[in-house]
Amino acid sequence: MNWLEALILGIVQGLTEFLPVSSSGHLEIGHALLGVSGEENLTFAIIVHTATVFSTLVVLWHEVAKLFQGTFTTWQWNREKDYVAKILVSMIPVFIVGMFFKDQVESFFGNGLLLVGICLLITAFLLALSEWLQKRRQDAGHEVTYKDAIIIGLAQACAVLPGLSRSGTTIATGLLCGVKKESVAQFSFLMVLIPILGEAFLDLLKLLQGELTSELGIAPAVVGFVAAFLTGCFACRFMIEIVRRQRLIWFALYCAIVGTMTIIATVC
Repeated sequence: MNWLEALILGIVQGLTEFLPVSSSGHLEIGHALLGVSGEENLTFAIIVHTATVFSTLVVLWHEVAKLFQGTFTTWQWNREKDYVAKILVSMIPVFIVGMFFKDQVESFFGNGLLLVGICLLITAFLLALSEWLQKRRQDAGHEVTYKDAIIIGLAQACAVLPGLSRSGTTIATGLLCGVKKESVAQFSFLMVLIPILGEAFLDLLKLLQGELTSELGIAPAVVGFVAAFLTGCFACRFMIEIVRRQRLIWFALYCAIVGTMTIIATVC
């Protein structure tokens, strides 16, 4: 992978991590179009995913700082501790998948685009369904409950498949549960911070210990990280506003078109 390919893929990751169109699916498509393959793909994916986590921290810094302060500066149970507890509950399904099924999940990557196309169509369906039901609801929705947290967490665990958008799946699931639009978008972006940072840290240890090898150079890694971080900051702010204004149908249409084209290209 050269620096130009890393720049393109970093921009793709940064934009699609927060937009409900599947960053993993688009990275797989990008790798296929650019002819990039090998173990460096996994290392690069870890790097750019970590970059978008830092994008979330920058955009939602006020909320993160408030949660941190409320959680660690007092022993009393408060609103911030309750919110963090819900985030931890939402992480249980993806933790189970990561601990016991990581090898099976990784086997889905780099093995053709048919699955990506099918999952993009599923993403399109979820987005369209959630928007359709949202427009027919009579109330503004409620804040995230513990029941909502575990259901959204299950959706996030399913979204490890390439082509099934994590943000799209979790936001759509939250909306289907009746959660407020602004609340589910923020919760969706915050709930992924610990899992991705944890995975990045474990993979970094493997690299240092020689258990995970990669031919990815320093320049492509840096370029990809910076590109994903900067575009991720833009996409995170943009997506929160999109959810607030109920414009998910356009992303559903986009996923349906790209998914259909991917399936046709794979089959033909």
